[in-house]
Amino acid sequence: MTDIPNILLMSGGALVASTLAAVTGFGGAAVLLPILVVVFGVRDAIPILTVAQLIGNGSRVWFNRREVDLPVVGWFAVGGVPAALVGGVLFATAPLGFLMRLLGIFLLATVAYRRVGKASGLRPSLRGFAIMGAVFSFLSALLGSVGPIMAPFFLAYGLIKGAYIGTEAFATVVMHVTKLVAYGGMSVLTLDSVIAGLALGPIMIFGSFVGKKILDRIPERLFVLLIEATLIIAGLGFLVRG
Repeated sequence: MTDIPNILLMSGGALVASTLAAVTGFGGAAVLLPILVVVFGVRDAIPILTVAQLIGNGSRVWFNRREVDLPVVGWFAVGGVPAALVGGVLFATAPLGFLMRLLGIFLLATVAYRRVGKASGLRPSLRGFAIMGAVFSFLSALLGSVGPIMAPFFLAYGLIKGAYIGTEAFATVVMHVTKLVAYGGMSVLTLDSVIAGLALGPIMIFGSFVGKKILDRIPERLFVLLIEATLIIAGLGFLVRG
């Protein structure tokens, strides 16, 4: 961790991840998670990612605080909190090879889902976010983040721009806090993991600030294409290493 190239790699990854997430609402984990896996291994990488993303998402909530849809966040938490606890317990006991392959399949499936999925054509109900919270929080506890498959549902509900970014980020904050409780209870969240995640925090906040500034200025499609390329490369890498 104290190796200078690794520090520079993680810092650059955190900045790009947070900036992308601030513009598109997802994709940050796709950039940062593969880097953390290389440096720390998958068992430590996901708790570290969770700490870093908690800070990054918290900053996006703050920057878009006037547009957050609190009822959506509340219903998401109803299903998300218990599901994240269960997922966190399973993460602590799952074989590492299985987690690596699952990550690879998930990342590749995310690209396919974004290309052929029909979620954007269905407007979810407010209470429907309780079900979504349960499903996404459980998967997030196992995989680190599920932003790419969460995003279409928040968009389909009618949230746009700052309302979408802030509301999705707030729901994710609830999810990450619960995951950290589960990881801590199962002893997979170590002091070193917390320190590493906190060290990336200021960079994540700065990336959120930069992303907020360029939200209306740079074509979102360019960011989405970059994220999808990262998902494919990382997914194949996880499948090979798993």
